[in-house]
Amino acid sequence: MRLFTGIDLPADVGERLKRLLVLLRPKAQLKWSPIDNLHITTKFIGEWPEGQLDSLKSALGSLGRRSPIPIVVEGLGWFPNPHQPRVFWVGVQGGQALSDLARGIQQALEPLGIAPESKPYAPHITLARVAQPVPLSAVQQAVASLESVEFGTFQAACFFLYRSHSGPAGSVYTKLSEFRFSA
Repeated sequence: MRLFTGIDLPADVGERLKRLLVLLRPKAQLKWSPIDNLHITTKFIGEWPEGQLDSLKSALGSLGRRSPIPIVVEGLGWFPNPHQPRVFWVGVQGGQALSDLARGIQQALEPLGIAPESKPYAPHITLARVAQPVPLSAVQQAVASLESVEFGTFQAACFFLYRSHSGPAGSVYTKLSEFRFSA
């Protein structure tokens, strides 16, 4: 099974991003993320044997207590750059607390043989993937004309272990476990 950890978005942030996607989807033939799939990834795990799921959950449950993480969702951009983009994203600011969570998850999973990330943690929400070069000027113009690129703030009090399952309409994400920061 293909797994990752992440933070779910509250309904109000999801609704603002849904309105953005409704506006932008007709502007370019990209692989747009379904609204139900929007999240903040904290660690991509990859393929994991179902029979060893309990050891993974145990490692994630050992992270200990922490305070809720203040999250700001704002800004739009392209990875690796706007000239040769592969990912269209909305920015996430969670400060040191969010970086510490991502690092803690990585450290908890390394003894299980899960490789650490090779790049620094860059929190974001993937809105679309660019599978092949397409004209993006209409998307860029629509983004430039937005009144605001602030999509909300919230306190993250937990993270989830997700399963990613490929289906005919794209990936479907299922929450397998919740890990609360405090009692």
